[in-house]
Amino acid sequence: MIKTDALIVGAGPVGLFCAHQLGIIGLKCEIVDNLDKIGGQCIELYPDKPIYDIPAIPECTGEELTNNLIKQIKPFNFNFHLNDRVQEIKNENNEWIVKTLKGKEFLTPNIVIAGGVGSFEPRKFPTKSCEKFEGNSVLYSVKDKSIFKDKKVVIFGGGDSALDWAIELSKNSEVTLIHRRDEFRGAPASVEKIKELEKEKKIEILTKYSIKDVKGNENLESVEIKNDEDQSKIINTDYVLGFFGLIMQLGPILEWGLNIDKKTIPVNTENFETNKKGIFAIGDICSYPGKLKLILSGFHEGALAARGCFKYAKPNEKYRFEFTTTSKTVKGRIGVKE
Repeated sequence: MIKTDALIVGAGPVGLFCAHQLGIIGLKCEIVDNLDKIGGQCIELYPDKPIYDIPAIPECTGEELTNNLIKQIKPFNFNFHLNDRVQEIKNENNEWIVKTLKGKEFLTPNIVIAGGVGSFEPRKFPTKSCEKFEGNSVLYSVKDKSIFKDKKVVIFGGGDSALDWAIELSKNSEVTLIHRRDEFRGAPASVEKIKELEKEKKIEILTKYSIKDVKGNENLESVEIKNDEDQSKIINTDYVLGFFGLIMQLGPILEWGLNIDKKTIPVNTENFETNKKGIFAIGDICSYPGKLKLILSGFHEGALAARGCFKYAKPNEKYRFEFTTTSKTVKGRIGVKE
């Protein structure tokens, strides 16, 4: 069992800054996220898109913001538990026993929910036969594009992700792009590029088709598709990729006994604590009068939630506010040498 002063659920910008604030005041934390990378929505949804409303930063991308936040908490050596999800919590003697989907256990007086609008999960194929191959040859994201080299790949989807990966994989793979509509929803430049590649016979495009079935024994062998008139076509393939966007769900949080209002968690604005002692909610997932869904608002919420954690983590100590500009103690924690 891992003992810590606070467990942060969510490794997006707000969770990362809350971790920084916990480190500043001398508390330890562990961070759990169901994504396989740090950054939350910033990395999963818009890593390359500019953000214009971060104080003192006129413009930055989601990836740049994430990288800077990671750099900011580096001195504290906090541990990340990625590709995992908090599943169960139980209170014993004013401490929370937390269990994850992968079987990890934490003991902590504080849980900070910084889960954005919930956990991200890919929209999956509705076809039951796909489940057998999911994570192996039926995939909803690309972690290592080298596995597709010299392979047959069928891609489903009409948005940016589907188009971008079709373009990228066509360099070294035999790619078929399938979309249920005639028109693609991706960036105009990507749509134009796809059509060029089709003319050059580097990509095959099939529209008004959707998946019907996948076939294979140990390995995937083919995918069956159908059109609006239920006419079928079978395509031999090594991999099937589906890019249908992400769905956001509160998931197990619904079972924790928290007050829920329209898929958000009401909090007080003194320290962003929920109706459960020692459980805080910050970022898009929390709600209160005047709430703004801005990253900068989440930073403010994380700073106050961190101070709220202090009284439970160190009940016999009195919290003393210190400025980072003048405090030798704080400077020592972040590795500044004078």
